[in-house]
Amino acid sequence: MELPAVNLKMILLVHWLLTTWGCLVFLGPYAWANFTILALGVWAVAQRDSIDAISMFLIGLAVTIFLDIVHISIFYPRQNLTDTGRFGAGMAILSLLLKPFSCCLVYHMYRERGGFLGPSQDRSAYQTIDSPEAPSDPFSGPEGKNHSPQGY
Repeated sequence: MELPAVNLKMILLVHWLLTTWGCLVFLGPYAWANFTILALGVWAVAQRDSIDAISMFLIGLAVTIFLDIVHISIFYPRQNLTDTGRFGAGMAILSLLLKPFSCCLVYHMYRERGGFLGPSQDRSAYQTIDSPEAPSDPFSGPEGKNHSPQGY
C-alpha cells in the first residue's frame, strides 16, 4: 500500500493547531507531552537526514497516543461543559484520532531516511573493524613512532 506523500511540516502544523485548541480544556501534562513531541518534530524538519530526529518524533507520537487516551479519559469535564470546552475537547480527541495515521506517515519518512526496515544502504564504502588496512595501534605513525596525545 502506497501512502500519500505528505510533508512533515503539514503534519506538525495540523497537530500543533489541534493541540493548541485542545489546551483550551486540557492543560498541564497534556500540553507538555504534546508540545514536547512537536518540538522533536521541528528537529526532524530541521535535520532532514537525521534518523535520530525522525525516530524520536515517531516514538514520541506513539507514546502520546497512550498519554492522550489516559489524560482525556481522566480529565474530560463531565459537568458544566461550555461550547468552548466542547470544542477544545473535540479538537484534542480529533488530534488523538489522527495520530495513528500520522505515525504511519512518519514511519514511511523514517524508512525513506534509511531507518530500521528502510531501503538497503550501500555499506561498501565503510571500512570494517577487522579490516587488514586498519592499523592495530591508532596512535602509531607510519614510521612506527608512538604519536599518542599524551606524548609517551
